[in-house]
Amino acid sequence: MSKDITLRQLRYFAAAARTGRLSMAATDEHVSQSAITNAVLALEAQLGVRLFDRHPHGVTLTPEGHRFHQRTREVLDTLGDALREPGFQRYALRGSVRIAASYTVLGYFLPDLLARFRRRYPDVVLELVDMDRPAIEAAVASGEMELGLALLSNLDKRERFGHHVLVKSRRQLWAASGHPLLELPAPALADIARHPYILLEMDEGERSTLGYWQAHGLQPDIAFRTRSMEALRGLVAHGFGVTMLSDMVYRPWSLEGRKIEAVPVADAVPAMEMGLLWHPRAALAKPADAFRQFMIYACGT
Repeated sequence: MSKDITLRQLRYFAAAARTGRLSMAATDEHVSQSAITNAVLALEAQLGVRLFDRHPHGVTLTPEGHRFHQRTREVLDTLGDALREPGFQRYALRGSVRIAASYTVLGYFLPDLLARFRRRYPDVVLELVDMDRPAIEAAVASGEMELGLALLSNLDKRERFGHHVLVKSRRQLWAASGHPLLELPAPALADIARHPYILLEMDEGERSTLGYWQAHGLQPDIAFRTRSMEALRGLVAHGFGVTMLSDMVYRPWSLEGRKIEAVPVADAVPAMEMGLLWHPRAALAKPADAFRQFMIYACGT
């Protein structure tokens, strides 16, 4: 059955999963919306599972769809690496790279990319240190760390560093299945403000969240604050409140297996930007430069 699945179907499915809207996926892939719809329907028929839950405001991955999306990304990433391989000096590089990364980046973004880099450069040692953003800035500025990986959307005066945005991850509303906000075509911040809100404080979450709320002249009704992502998922899934977070950290279920829905909001909310930092004047050693180039190409930016 799987032999009939095409790379085009996988690419269209991945675009739908990434955007959460078939129309946006069609725009990104420069095809008609029916091409995206037909690809998803064909995959669901071939796999015998439902990959998306359909809503008036878009689509969200089912648990089976989420697992299939992870496998799909592995296939597409491996193919992309193979096509780009002539541009890298595979196996010809030795040395080490000193990298500082924040909690969110380490937990939700880096592991797969680090594994792919290690396969490409098996003799390059990655010296990885967990730091918060201010410490990353200080370490890169002093030369203690060659590269930093952090949420650039929280960075003041980016021009102080060499930098490159690797991912722009949209922020969406998270709510338990059946929550009244999910009945709206696209809830606005004013709608969300009427419901208990769960605020994630890790990795400067409070600063970034309150920033875009205040930009709209509104305040969330904060019922709980937590530095634990899993605690937040559990509270949302059990209906204690809603939250707004980026797609990069979204998972469709809590640890207890309860469903969490993610839907777009009507207001203009800035995407979370994650990327690389390096000293603007210090020349990077070859291993560090190889890591920087790899990350830029691997993220397609």
